[in-house]
Amino acid sequence: MNSIPIPNNILIPQVEELIKRDKEVIIRAKGNSMLPYIKDGRDSVVLAQPKDLAVGDIVLARVQERFVMHRIISITGKTCTMMGDGNIRGTEVFCREDAIGKVIWIVKPDGRRVAPGKARLWRGLLPIRRYLLALYRRTLLKLY
Repeated sequence: MNSIPIPNNILIPQVEELIKRDKEVIIRAKGNSMLPYIKDGRDSVVLAQPKDLAVGDIVLARVQERFVMHRIISITGKTCTMMGDGNIRGTEVFCREDAIGKVIWIVKPDGRRVAPGKARLWRGLLPIRRYLLALYRRTLLKLY
């Protein structure tokens, strides 16, 4: 199946409108900031309304003038902090109302739907994540 890349500034507002109408939307992942759980160009995600956000959820959010899909690492009142699973530092902060969609499934190339989980262990491995990601990129990533 051929695909046509659509810029985020055109695609995401359409995705947001569908989600507001209580529809689920599937989009292809772009970027490697969510490795090892979500891989660029290989995996897709199913997004739904971002109800009941919690630490560990993966969300698509408006962060300043761009769109980011990362995992929530903390919530304080109406403010959420997120970080990509493939990142070793650097976070983004957004307001709950800027959450566009919550990932409810990760779709693998064979069509399997995998629950995103909360990745508690992975988040706890942040101090050594650099080494684990390097190993992943040198070995497992090449298998796909």
